[in-house]
Amino acid sequence: MAETQDWVPLGIDTNVPSMARVYDYILGGAHNFAADRQVGSQIEKLVPGLPSVARLNRRFLGRAVNFLMDQGIRQFLDIGSGIPTVANVHEVAQERDPAARVVYVDKDPVAVAHSELMLSGNKNAGIVHADMRDPDGVLASTEVQRLLRFDEPIGLLMLLMMHWVPDEDDPAKLLATYRDALPAGSFIVMTHVAKDQIDESVDQAAEVVNRSKSADQMHMRTHDQVNALFDGFTLVEPGLVGCGEWRPDGPGDFADEASMNMFLYAGVGRKD
Repeated sequence: MAETQDWVPLGIDTNVPSMARVYDYILGGAHNFAADRQVGSQIEKLVPGLPSVARLNRRFLGRAVNFLMDQGIRQFLDIGSGIPTVANVHEVAQERDPAARVVYVDKDPVAVAHSELMLSGNKNAGIVHADMRDPDGVLASTEVQRLLRFDEPIGLLMLLMMHWVPDEDDPAKLLATYRDALPAGSFIVMTHVAKDQIDESVDQAAEVVNRSKSADQMHMRTHDQVNALFDGFTLVEPGLVGCGEWRPDGPGDFADEASMNMFLYAGVGRKD
């Protein structure tokens, strides 16, 4: 039976898992359904450190946004922003500069609905309901056109997104479309599951996701393959590294178990 909480948007099939909601579950959020929790609990059993990886990804997001702010970036396009949780992009950026502008993009209706609630009254932030694989639609959307100025550098954020794009969908071409729309001085921020840093349990977890009813299918990539996705950008120091190894500020930025720090590759690139 479908769940009927009052926060569920009309038309949502709650029996079909969404990776945005699975991620919310792994982070300890409450905006997920039984189907999401089933997938999440199965992959957590296979990879017990997964909640730590999710938290490291969020910590990296905060460090990367602050780094971009230090470089003078004052507008952000967050692709695949997910269900709002702590330390969202606009919260980090607007704490330092209330005039900073942020556009979130997600295809999950629950993520969009909660983002709309969170951003109500915030004139410098907006949400677009769209699939990242439609870059022309994203870039032409009302909120992108309202908030982002394409004659000024933009911070493009794609955390935990590109491993949902299979090779047959030409991820390099997809990224090139976004890259070519950005002015010089813009940045891309990316995290991606590290195929060559994980064991068979992660392969098994990926199989759980890929066997589920979800339309999201995981495609892990090696360091060289992820590095190639930064084509047209110059990686800033320390380059493409484990998520916990990208400019950590304190103990909360990395895990005690070394493998968890390397579960995701993380990098920030500048368009010259």
